[in-house]
Amino acid sequence: MCRTALPPAGRGRPALYCSRSCQAKAYRRRKQLPVPVTERPAAGGPSGNKRLRIAEALWRIAAERGLHAASLREVAAEAGVSLRSVQYHFESKHRLLVDALQLLHAENERIARSRIPFDATEPRGLLRAVLEEFLPVDAQRATALRVFAAYYARSLTDPALAKVFLPAEQPLERLVADLITAARADGRTAPGLDPWREADLLVAGAVGLGSDVLHGRRTLDEVRRTLDYHLDKIFAGDRRTRR
Repeated sequence: MCRTALPPAGRGRPALYCSRSCQAKAYRRRKQLPVPVTERPAAGGPSGNKRLRIAEALWRIAAERGLHAASLREVAAEAGVSLRSVQYHFESKHRLLVDALQLLHAENERIARSRIPFDATEPRGLLRAVLEEFLPVDAQRATALRVFAAYYARSLTDPALAKVFLPAEQPLERLVADLITAARADGRTAPGLDPWREADLLVAGAVGLGSDVLHGRRTLDEVRRTLDYHLDKIFAGDRRTRR
């Protein structure tokens, strides 16, 4: 949990945590893994709904033509609102870009929570469902990936945008690492795994392979077989796992 190096294993079972405090934190975090959410949370009334409507218009433009085409006037026309309304809610194009990206993260998380079948007794299936969210398996996820690709280029020269695009706390990698850590604590994984290293590879691999599907370089079936191959290696020590 705190990334402190564990002492060399002596007799008996090797230590999984450096202290009881870290063990308690790990237990609480496993209890907070994503659970389905079926109802859409309130967006803050009419004002929040209009902000989301404007952000959705920007996403569509970014996915189809890139962020360079998302002027305030173009976004207003796509959203069916006045230019003044866009300026009232977002003040400037940069504010719109940053806030729309934050809204996209929140919307993707909301949809993913409603889609992922939460079952703590099947860590492999849960992890597989999480990785599936990085692939363009439907129109919503394909559009989100295109929007993120448009934001990526912009984030390289925009530090404020980069902080939102790639947050320092690495929430996606942390989620995957927590799933692997929980499975390892239950004896469900192959021995000697580093959950954080595995999470880095899985997230980066799934995102990159998802982009290949968008470009037509690989098919979804090919990418899914690749992910299953790596998951089989991670859960090689779990006799209970079934594809």
